[in-house]
Amino acid sequence: MKIAIYGQFYQRNAESAVENLLDFFLEKECDIYIEDNFFNMIKHEDNIEKDYHFKTFEKLDKSFDALISIGGDGTILRAVTYIKDLAIPIIGINTGRLGFLATIQKEDIASALTEILEGNYRISRRSLLCIETSSKNKEIGTLDFALNEIAVSRKNTTSMITVETQLDNEYLTSYWADGLIVSTPTGSTGYSLSCGGPVIMPTSTNFVLTPIAPHNLNARPLVIPDSTEIKLRVSGREDNYLVSLDSRIATLANNTTVKIKKAPFHVKMIELKKESFLDTLRKKLLWGEDRRN
Repeated sequence: MKIAIYGQFYQRNAESAVENLLDFFLEKECDIYIEDNFFNMIKHEDNIEKDYHFKTFEKLDKSFDALISIGGDGTILRAVTYIKDLAIPIIGINTGRLGFLATIQKEDIASALTEILEGNYRISRRSLLCIETSSKNKEIGTLDFALNEIAVSRKNTTSMITVETQLDNEYLTSYWADGLIVSTPTGSTGYSLSCGGPVIMPTSTNFVLTPIAPHNLNARPLVIPDSTEIKLRVSGREDNYLVSLDSRIATLANNTTVKIKKAPFHVKMIELKKESFLDTLRKKLLWGEDRRN
């Protein structure tokens, strides 16, 4: 197998996990490539004394069989920018808190990867969002898709913005708010959830519109089919507003029209057969926990 390894940061709490991962592959007959910047972080880390001789990459191509993301859910969102539409499956190793995407824990690296190399896993296909704007924005051109959500929000002001919203060219409403989130099922447990949006099963064929701190208090999150084209036009007191695609941010001029729809490709997440979204949901949200006990 030809495997890529990606990490966004190299932190002290991830040191043992990185070493365990690299030691595991030293013994396997796999063709391993480490993202160039991440490999430089590893080489310059004082506490890692071993001299690893893996190859590196700056870009991916279709010859790769899988990408291992080591970090948290945010690292996976960054890893997706390397994969794009190449359909390379992602394996998420979690070195932080319990994640919804990075579900392999540090202490389970060897056993989990052994299962995966033996083919004991399933593929979860995740929908993405893509964006078009009425202006030729170079920033958007390089950040034109998102796995979790696309959000518009105010910039350099404490005043709310107005987000005029159309669904399939039919007017829905104008949100008076700090912004509006358009979330995928994968992103429903992220920013949207913290703003009062619903949890949606990853395999659902829906998107969610979730207003951010709406001034019109009767505005509520709305679940829509993922075949819907969403058109937004933002106005406010400032000349610009922000649009974010997962953790990547660009600036747009007021009254720029933004079109959001389902991307023409999916992201493939590798999951162990013993893993369950519902189990992760219970643990993450503490469902069923009774603190009196």
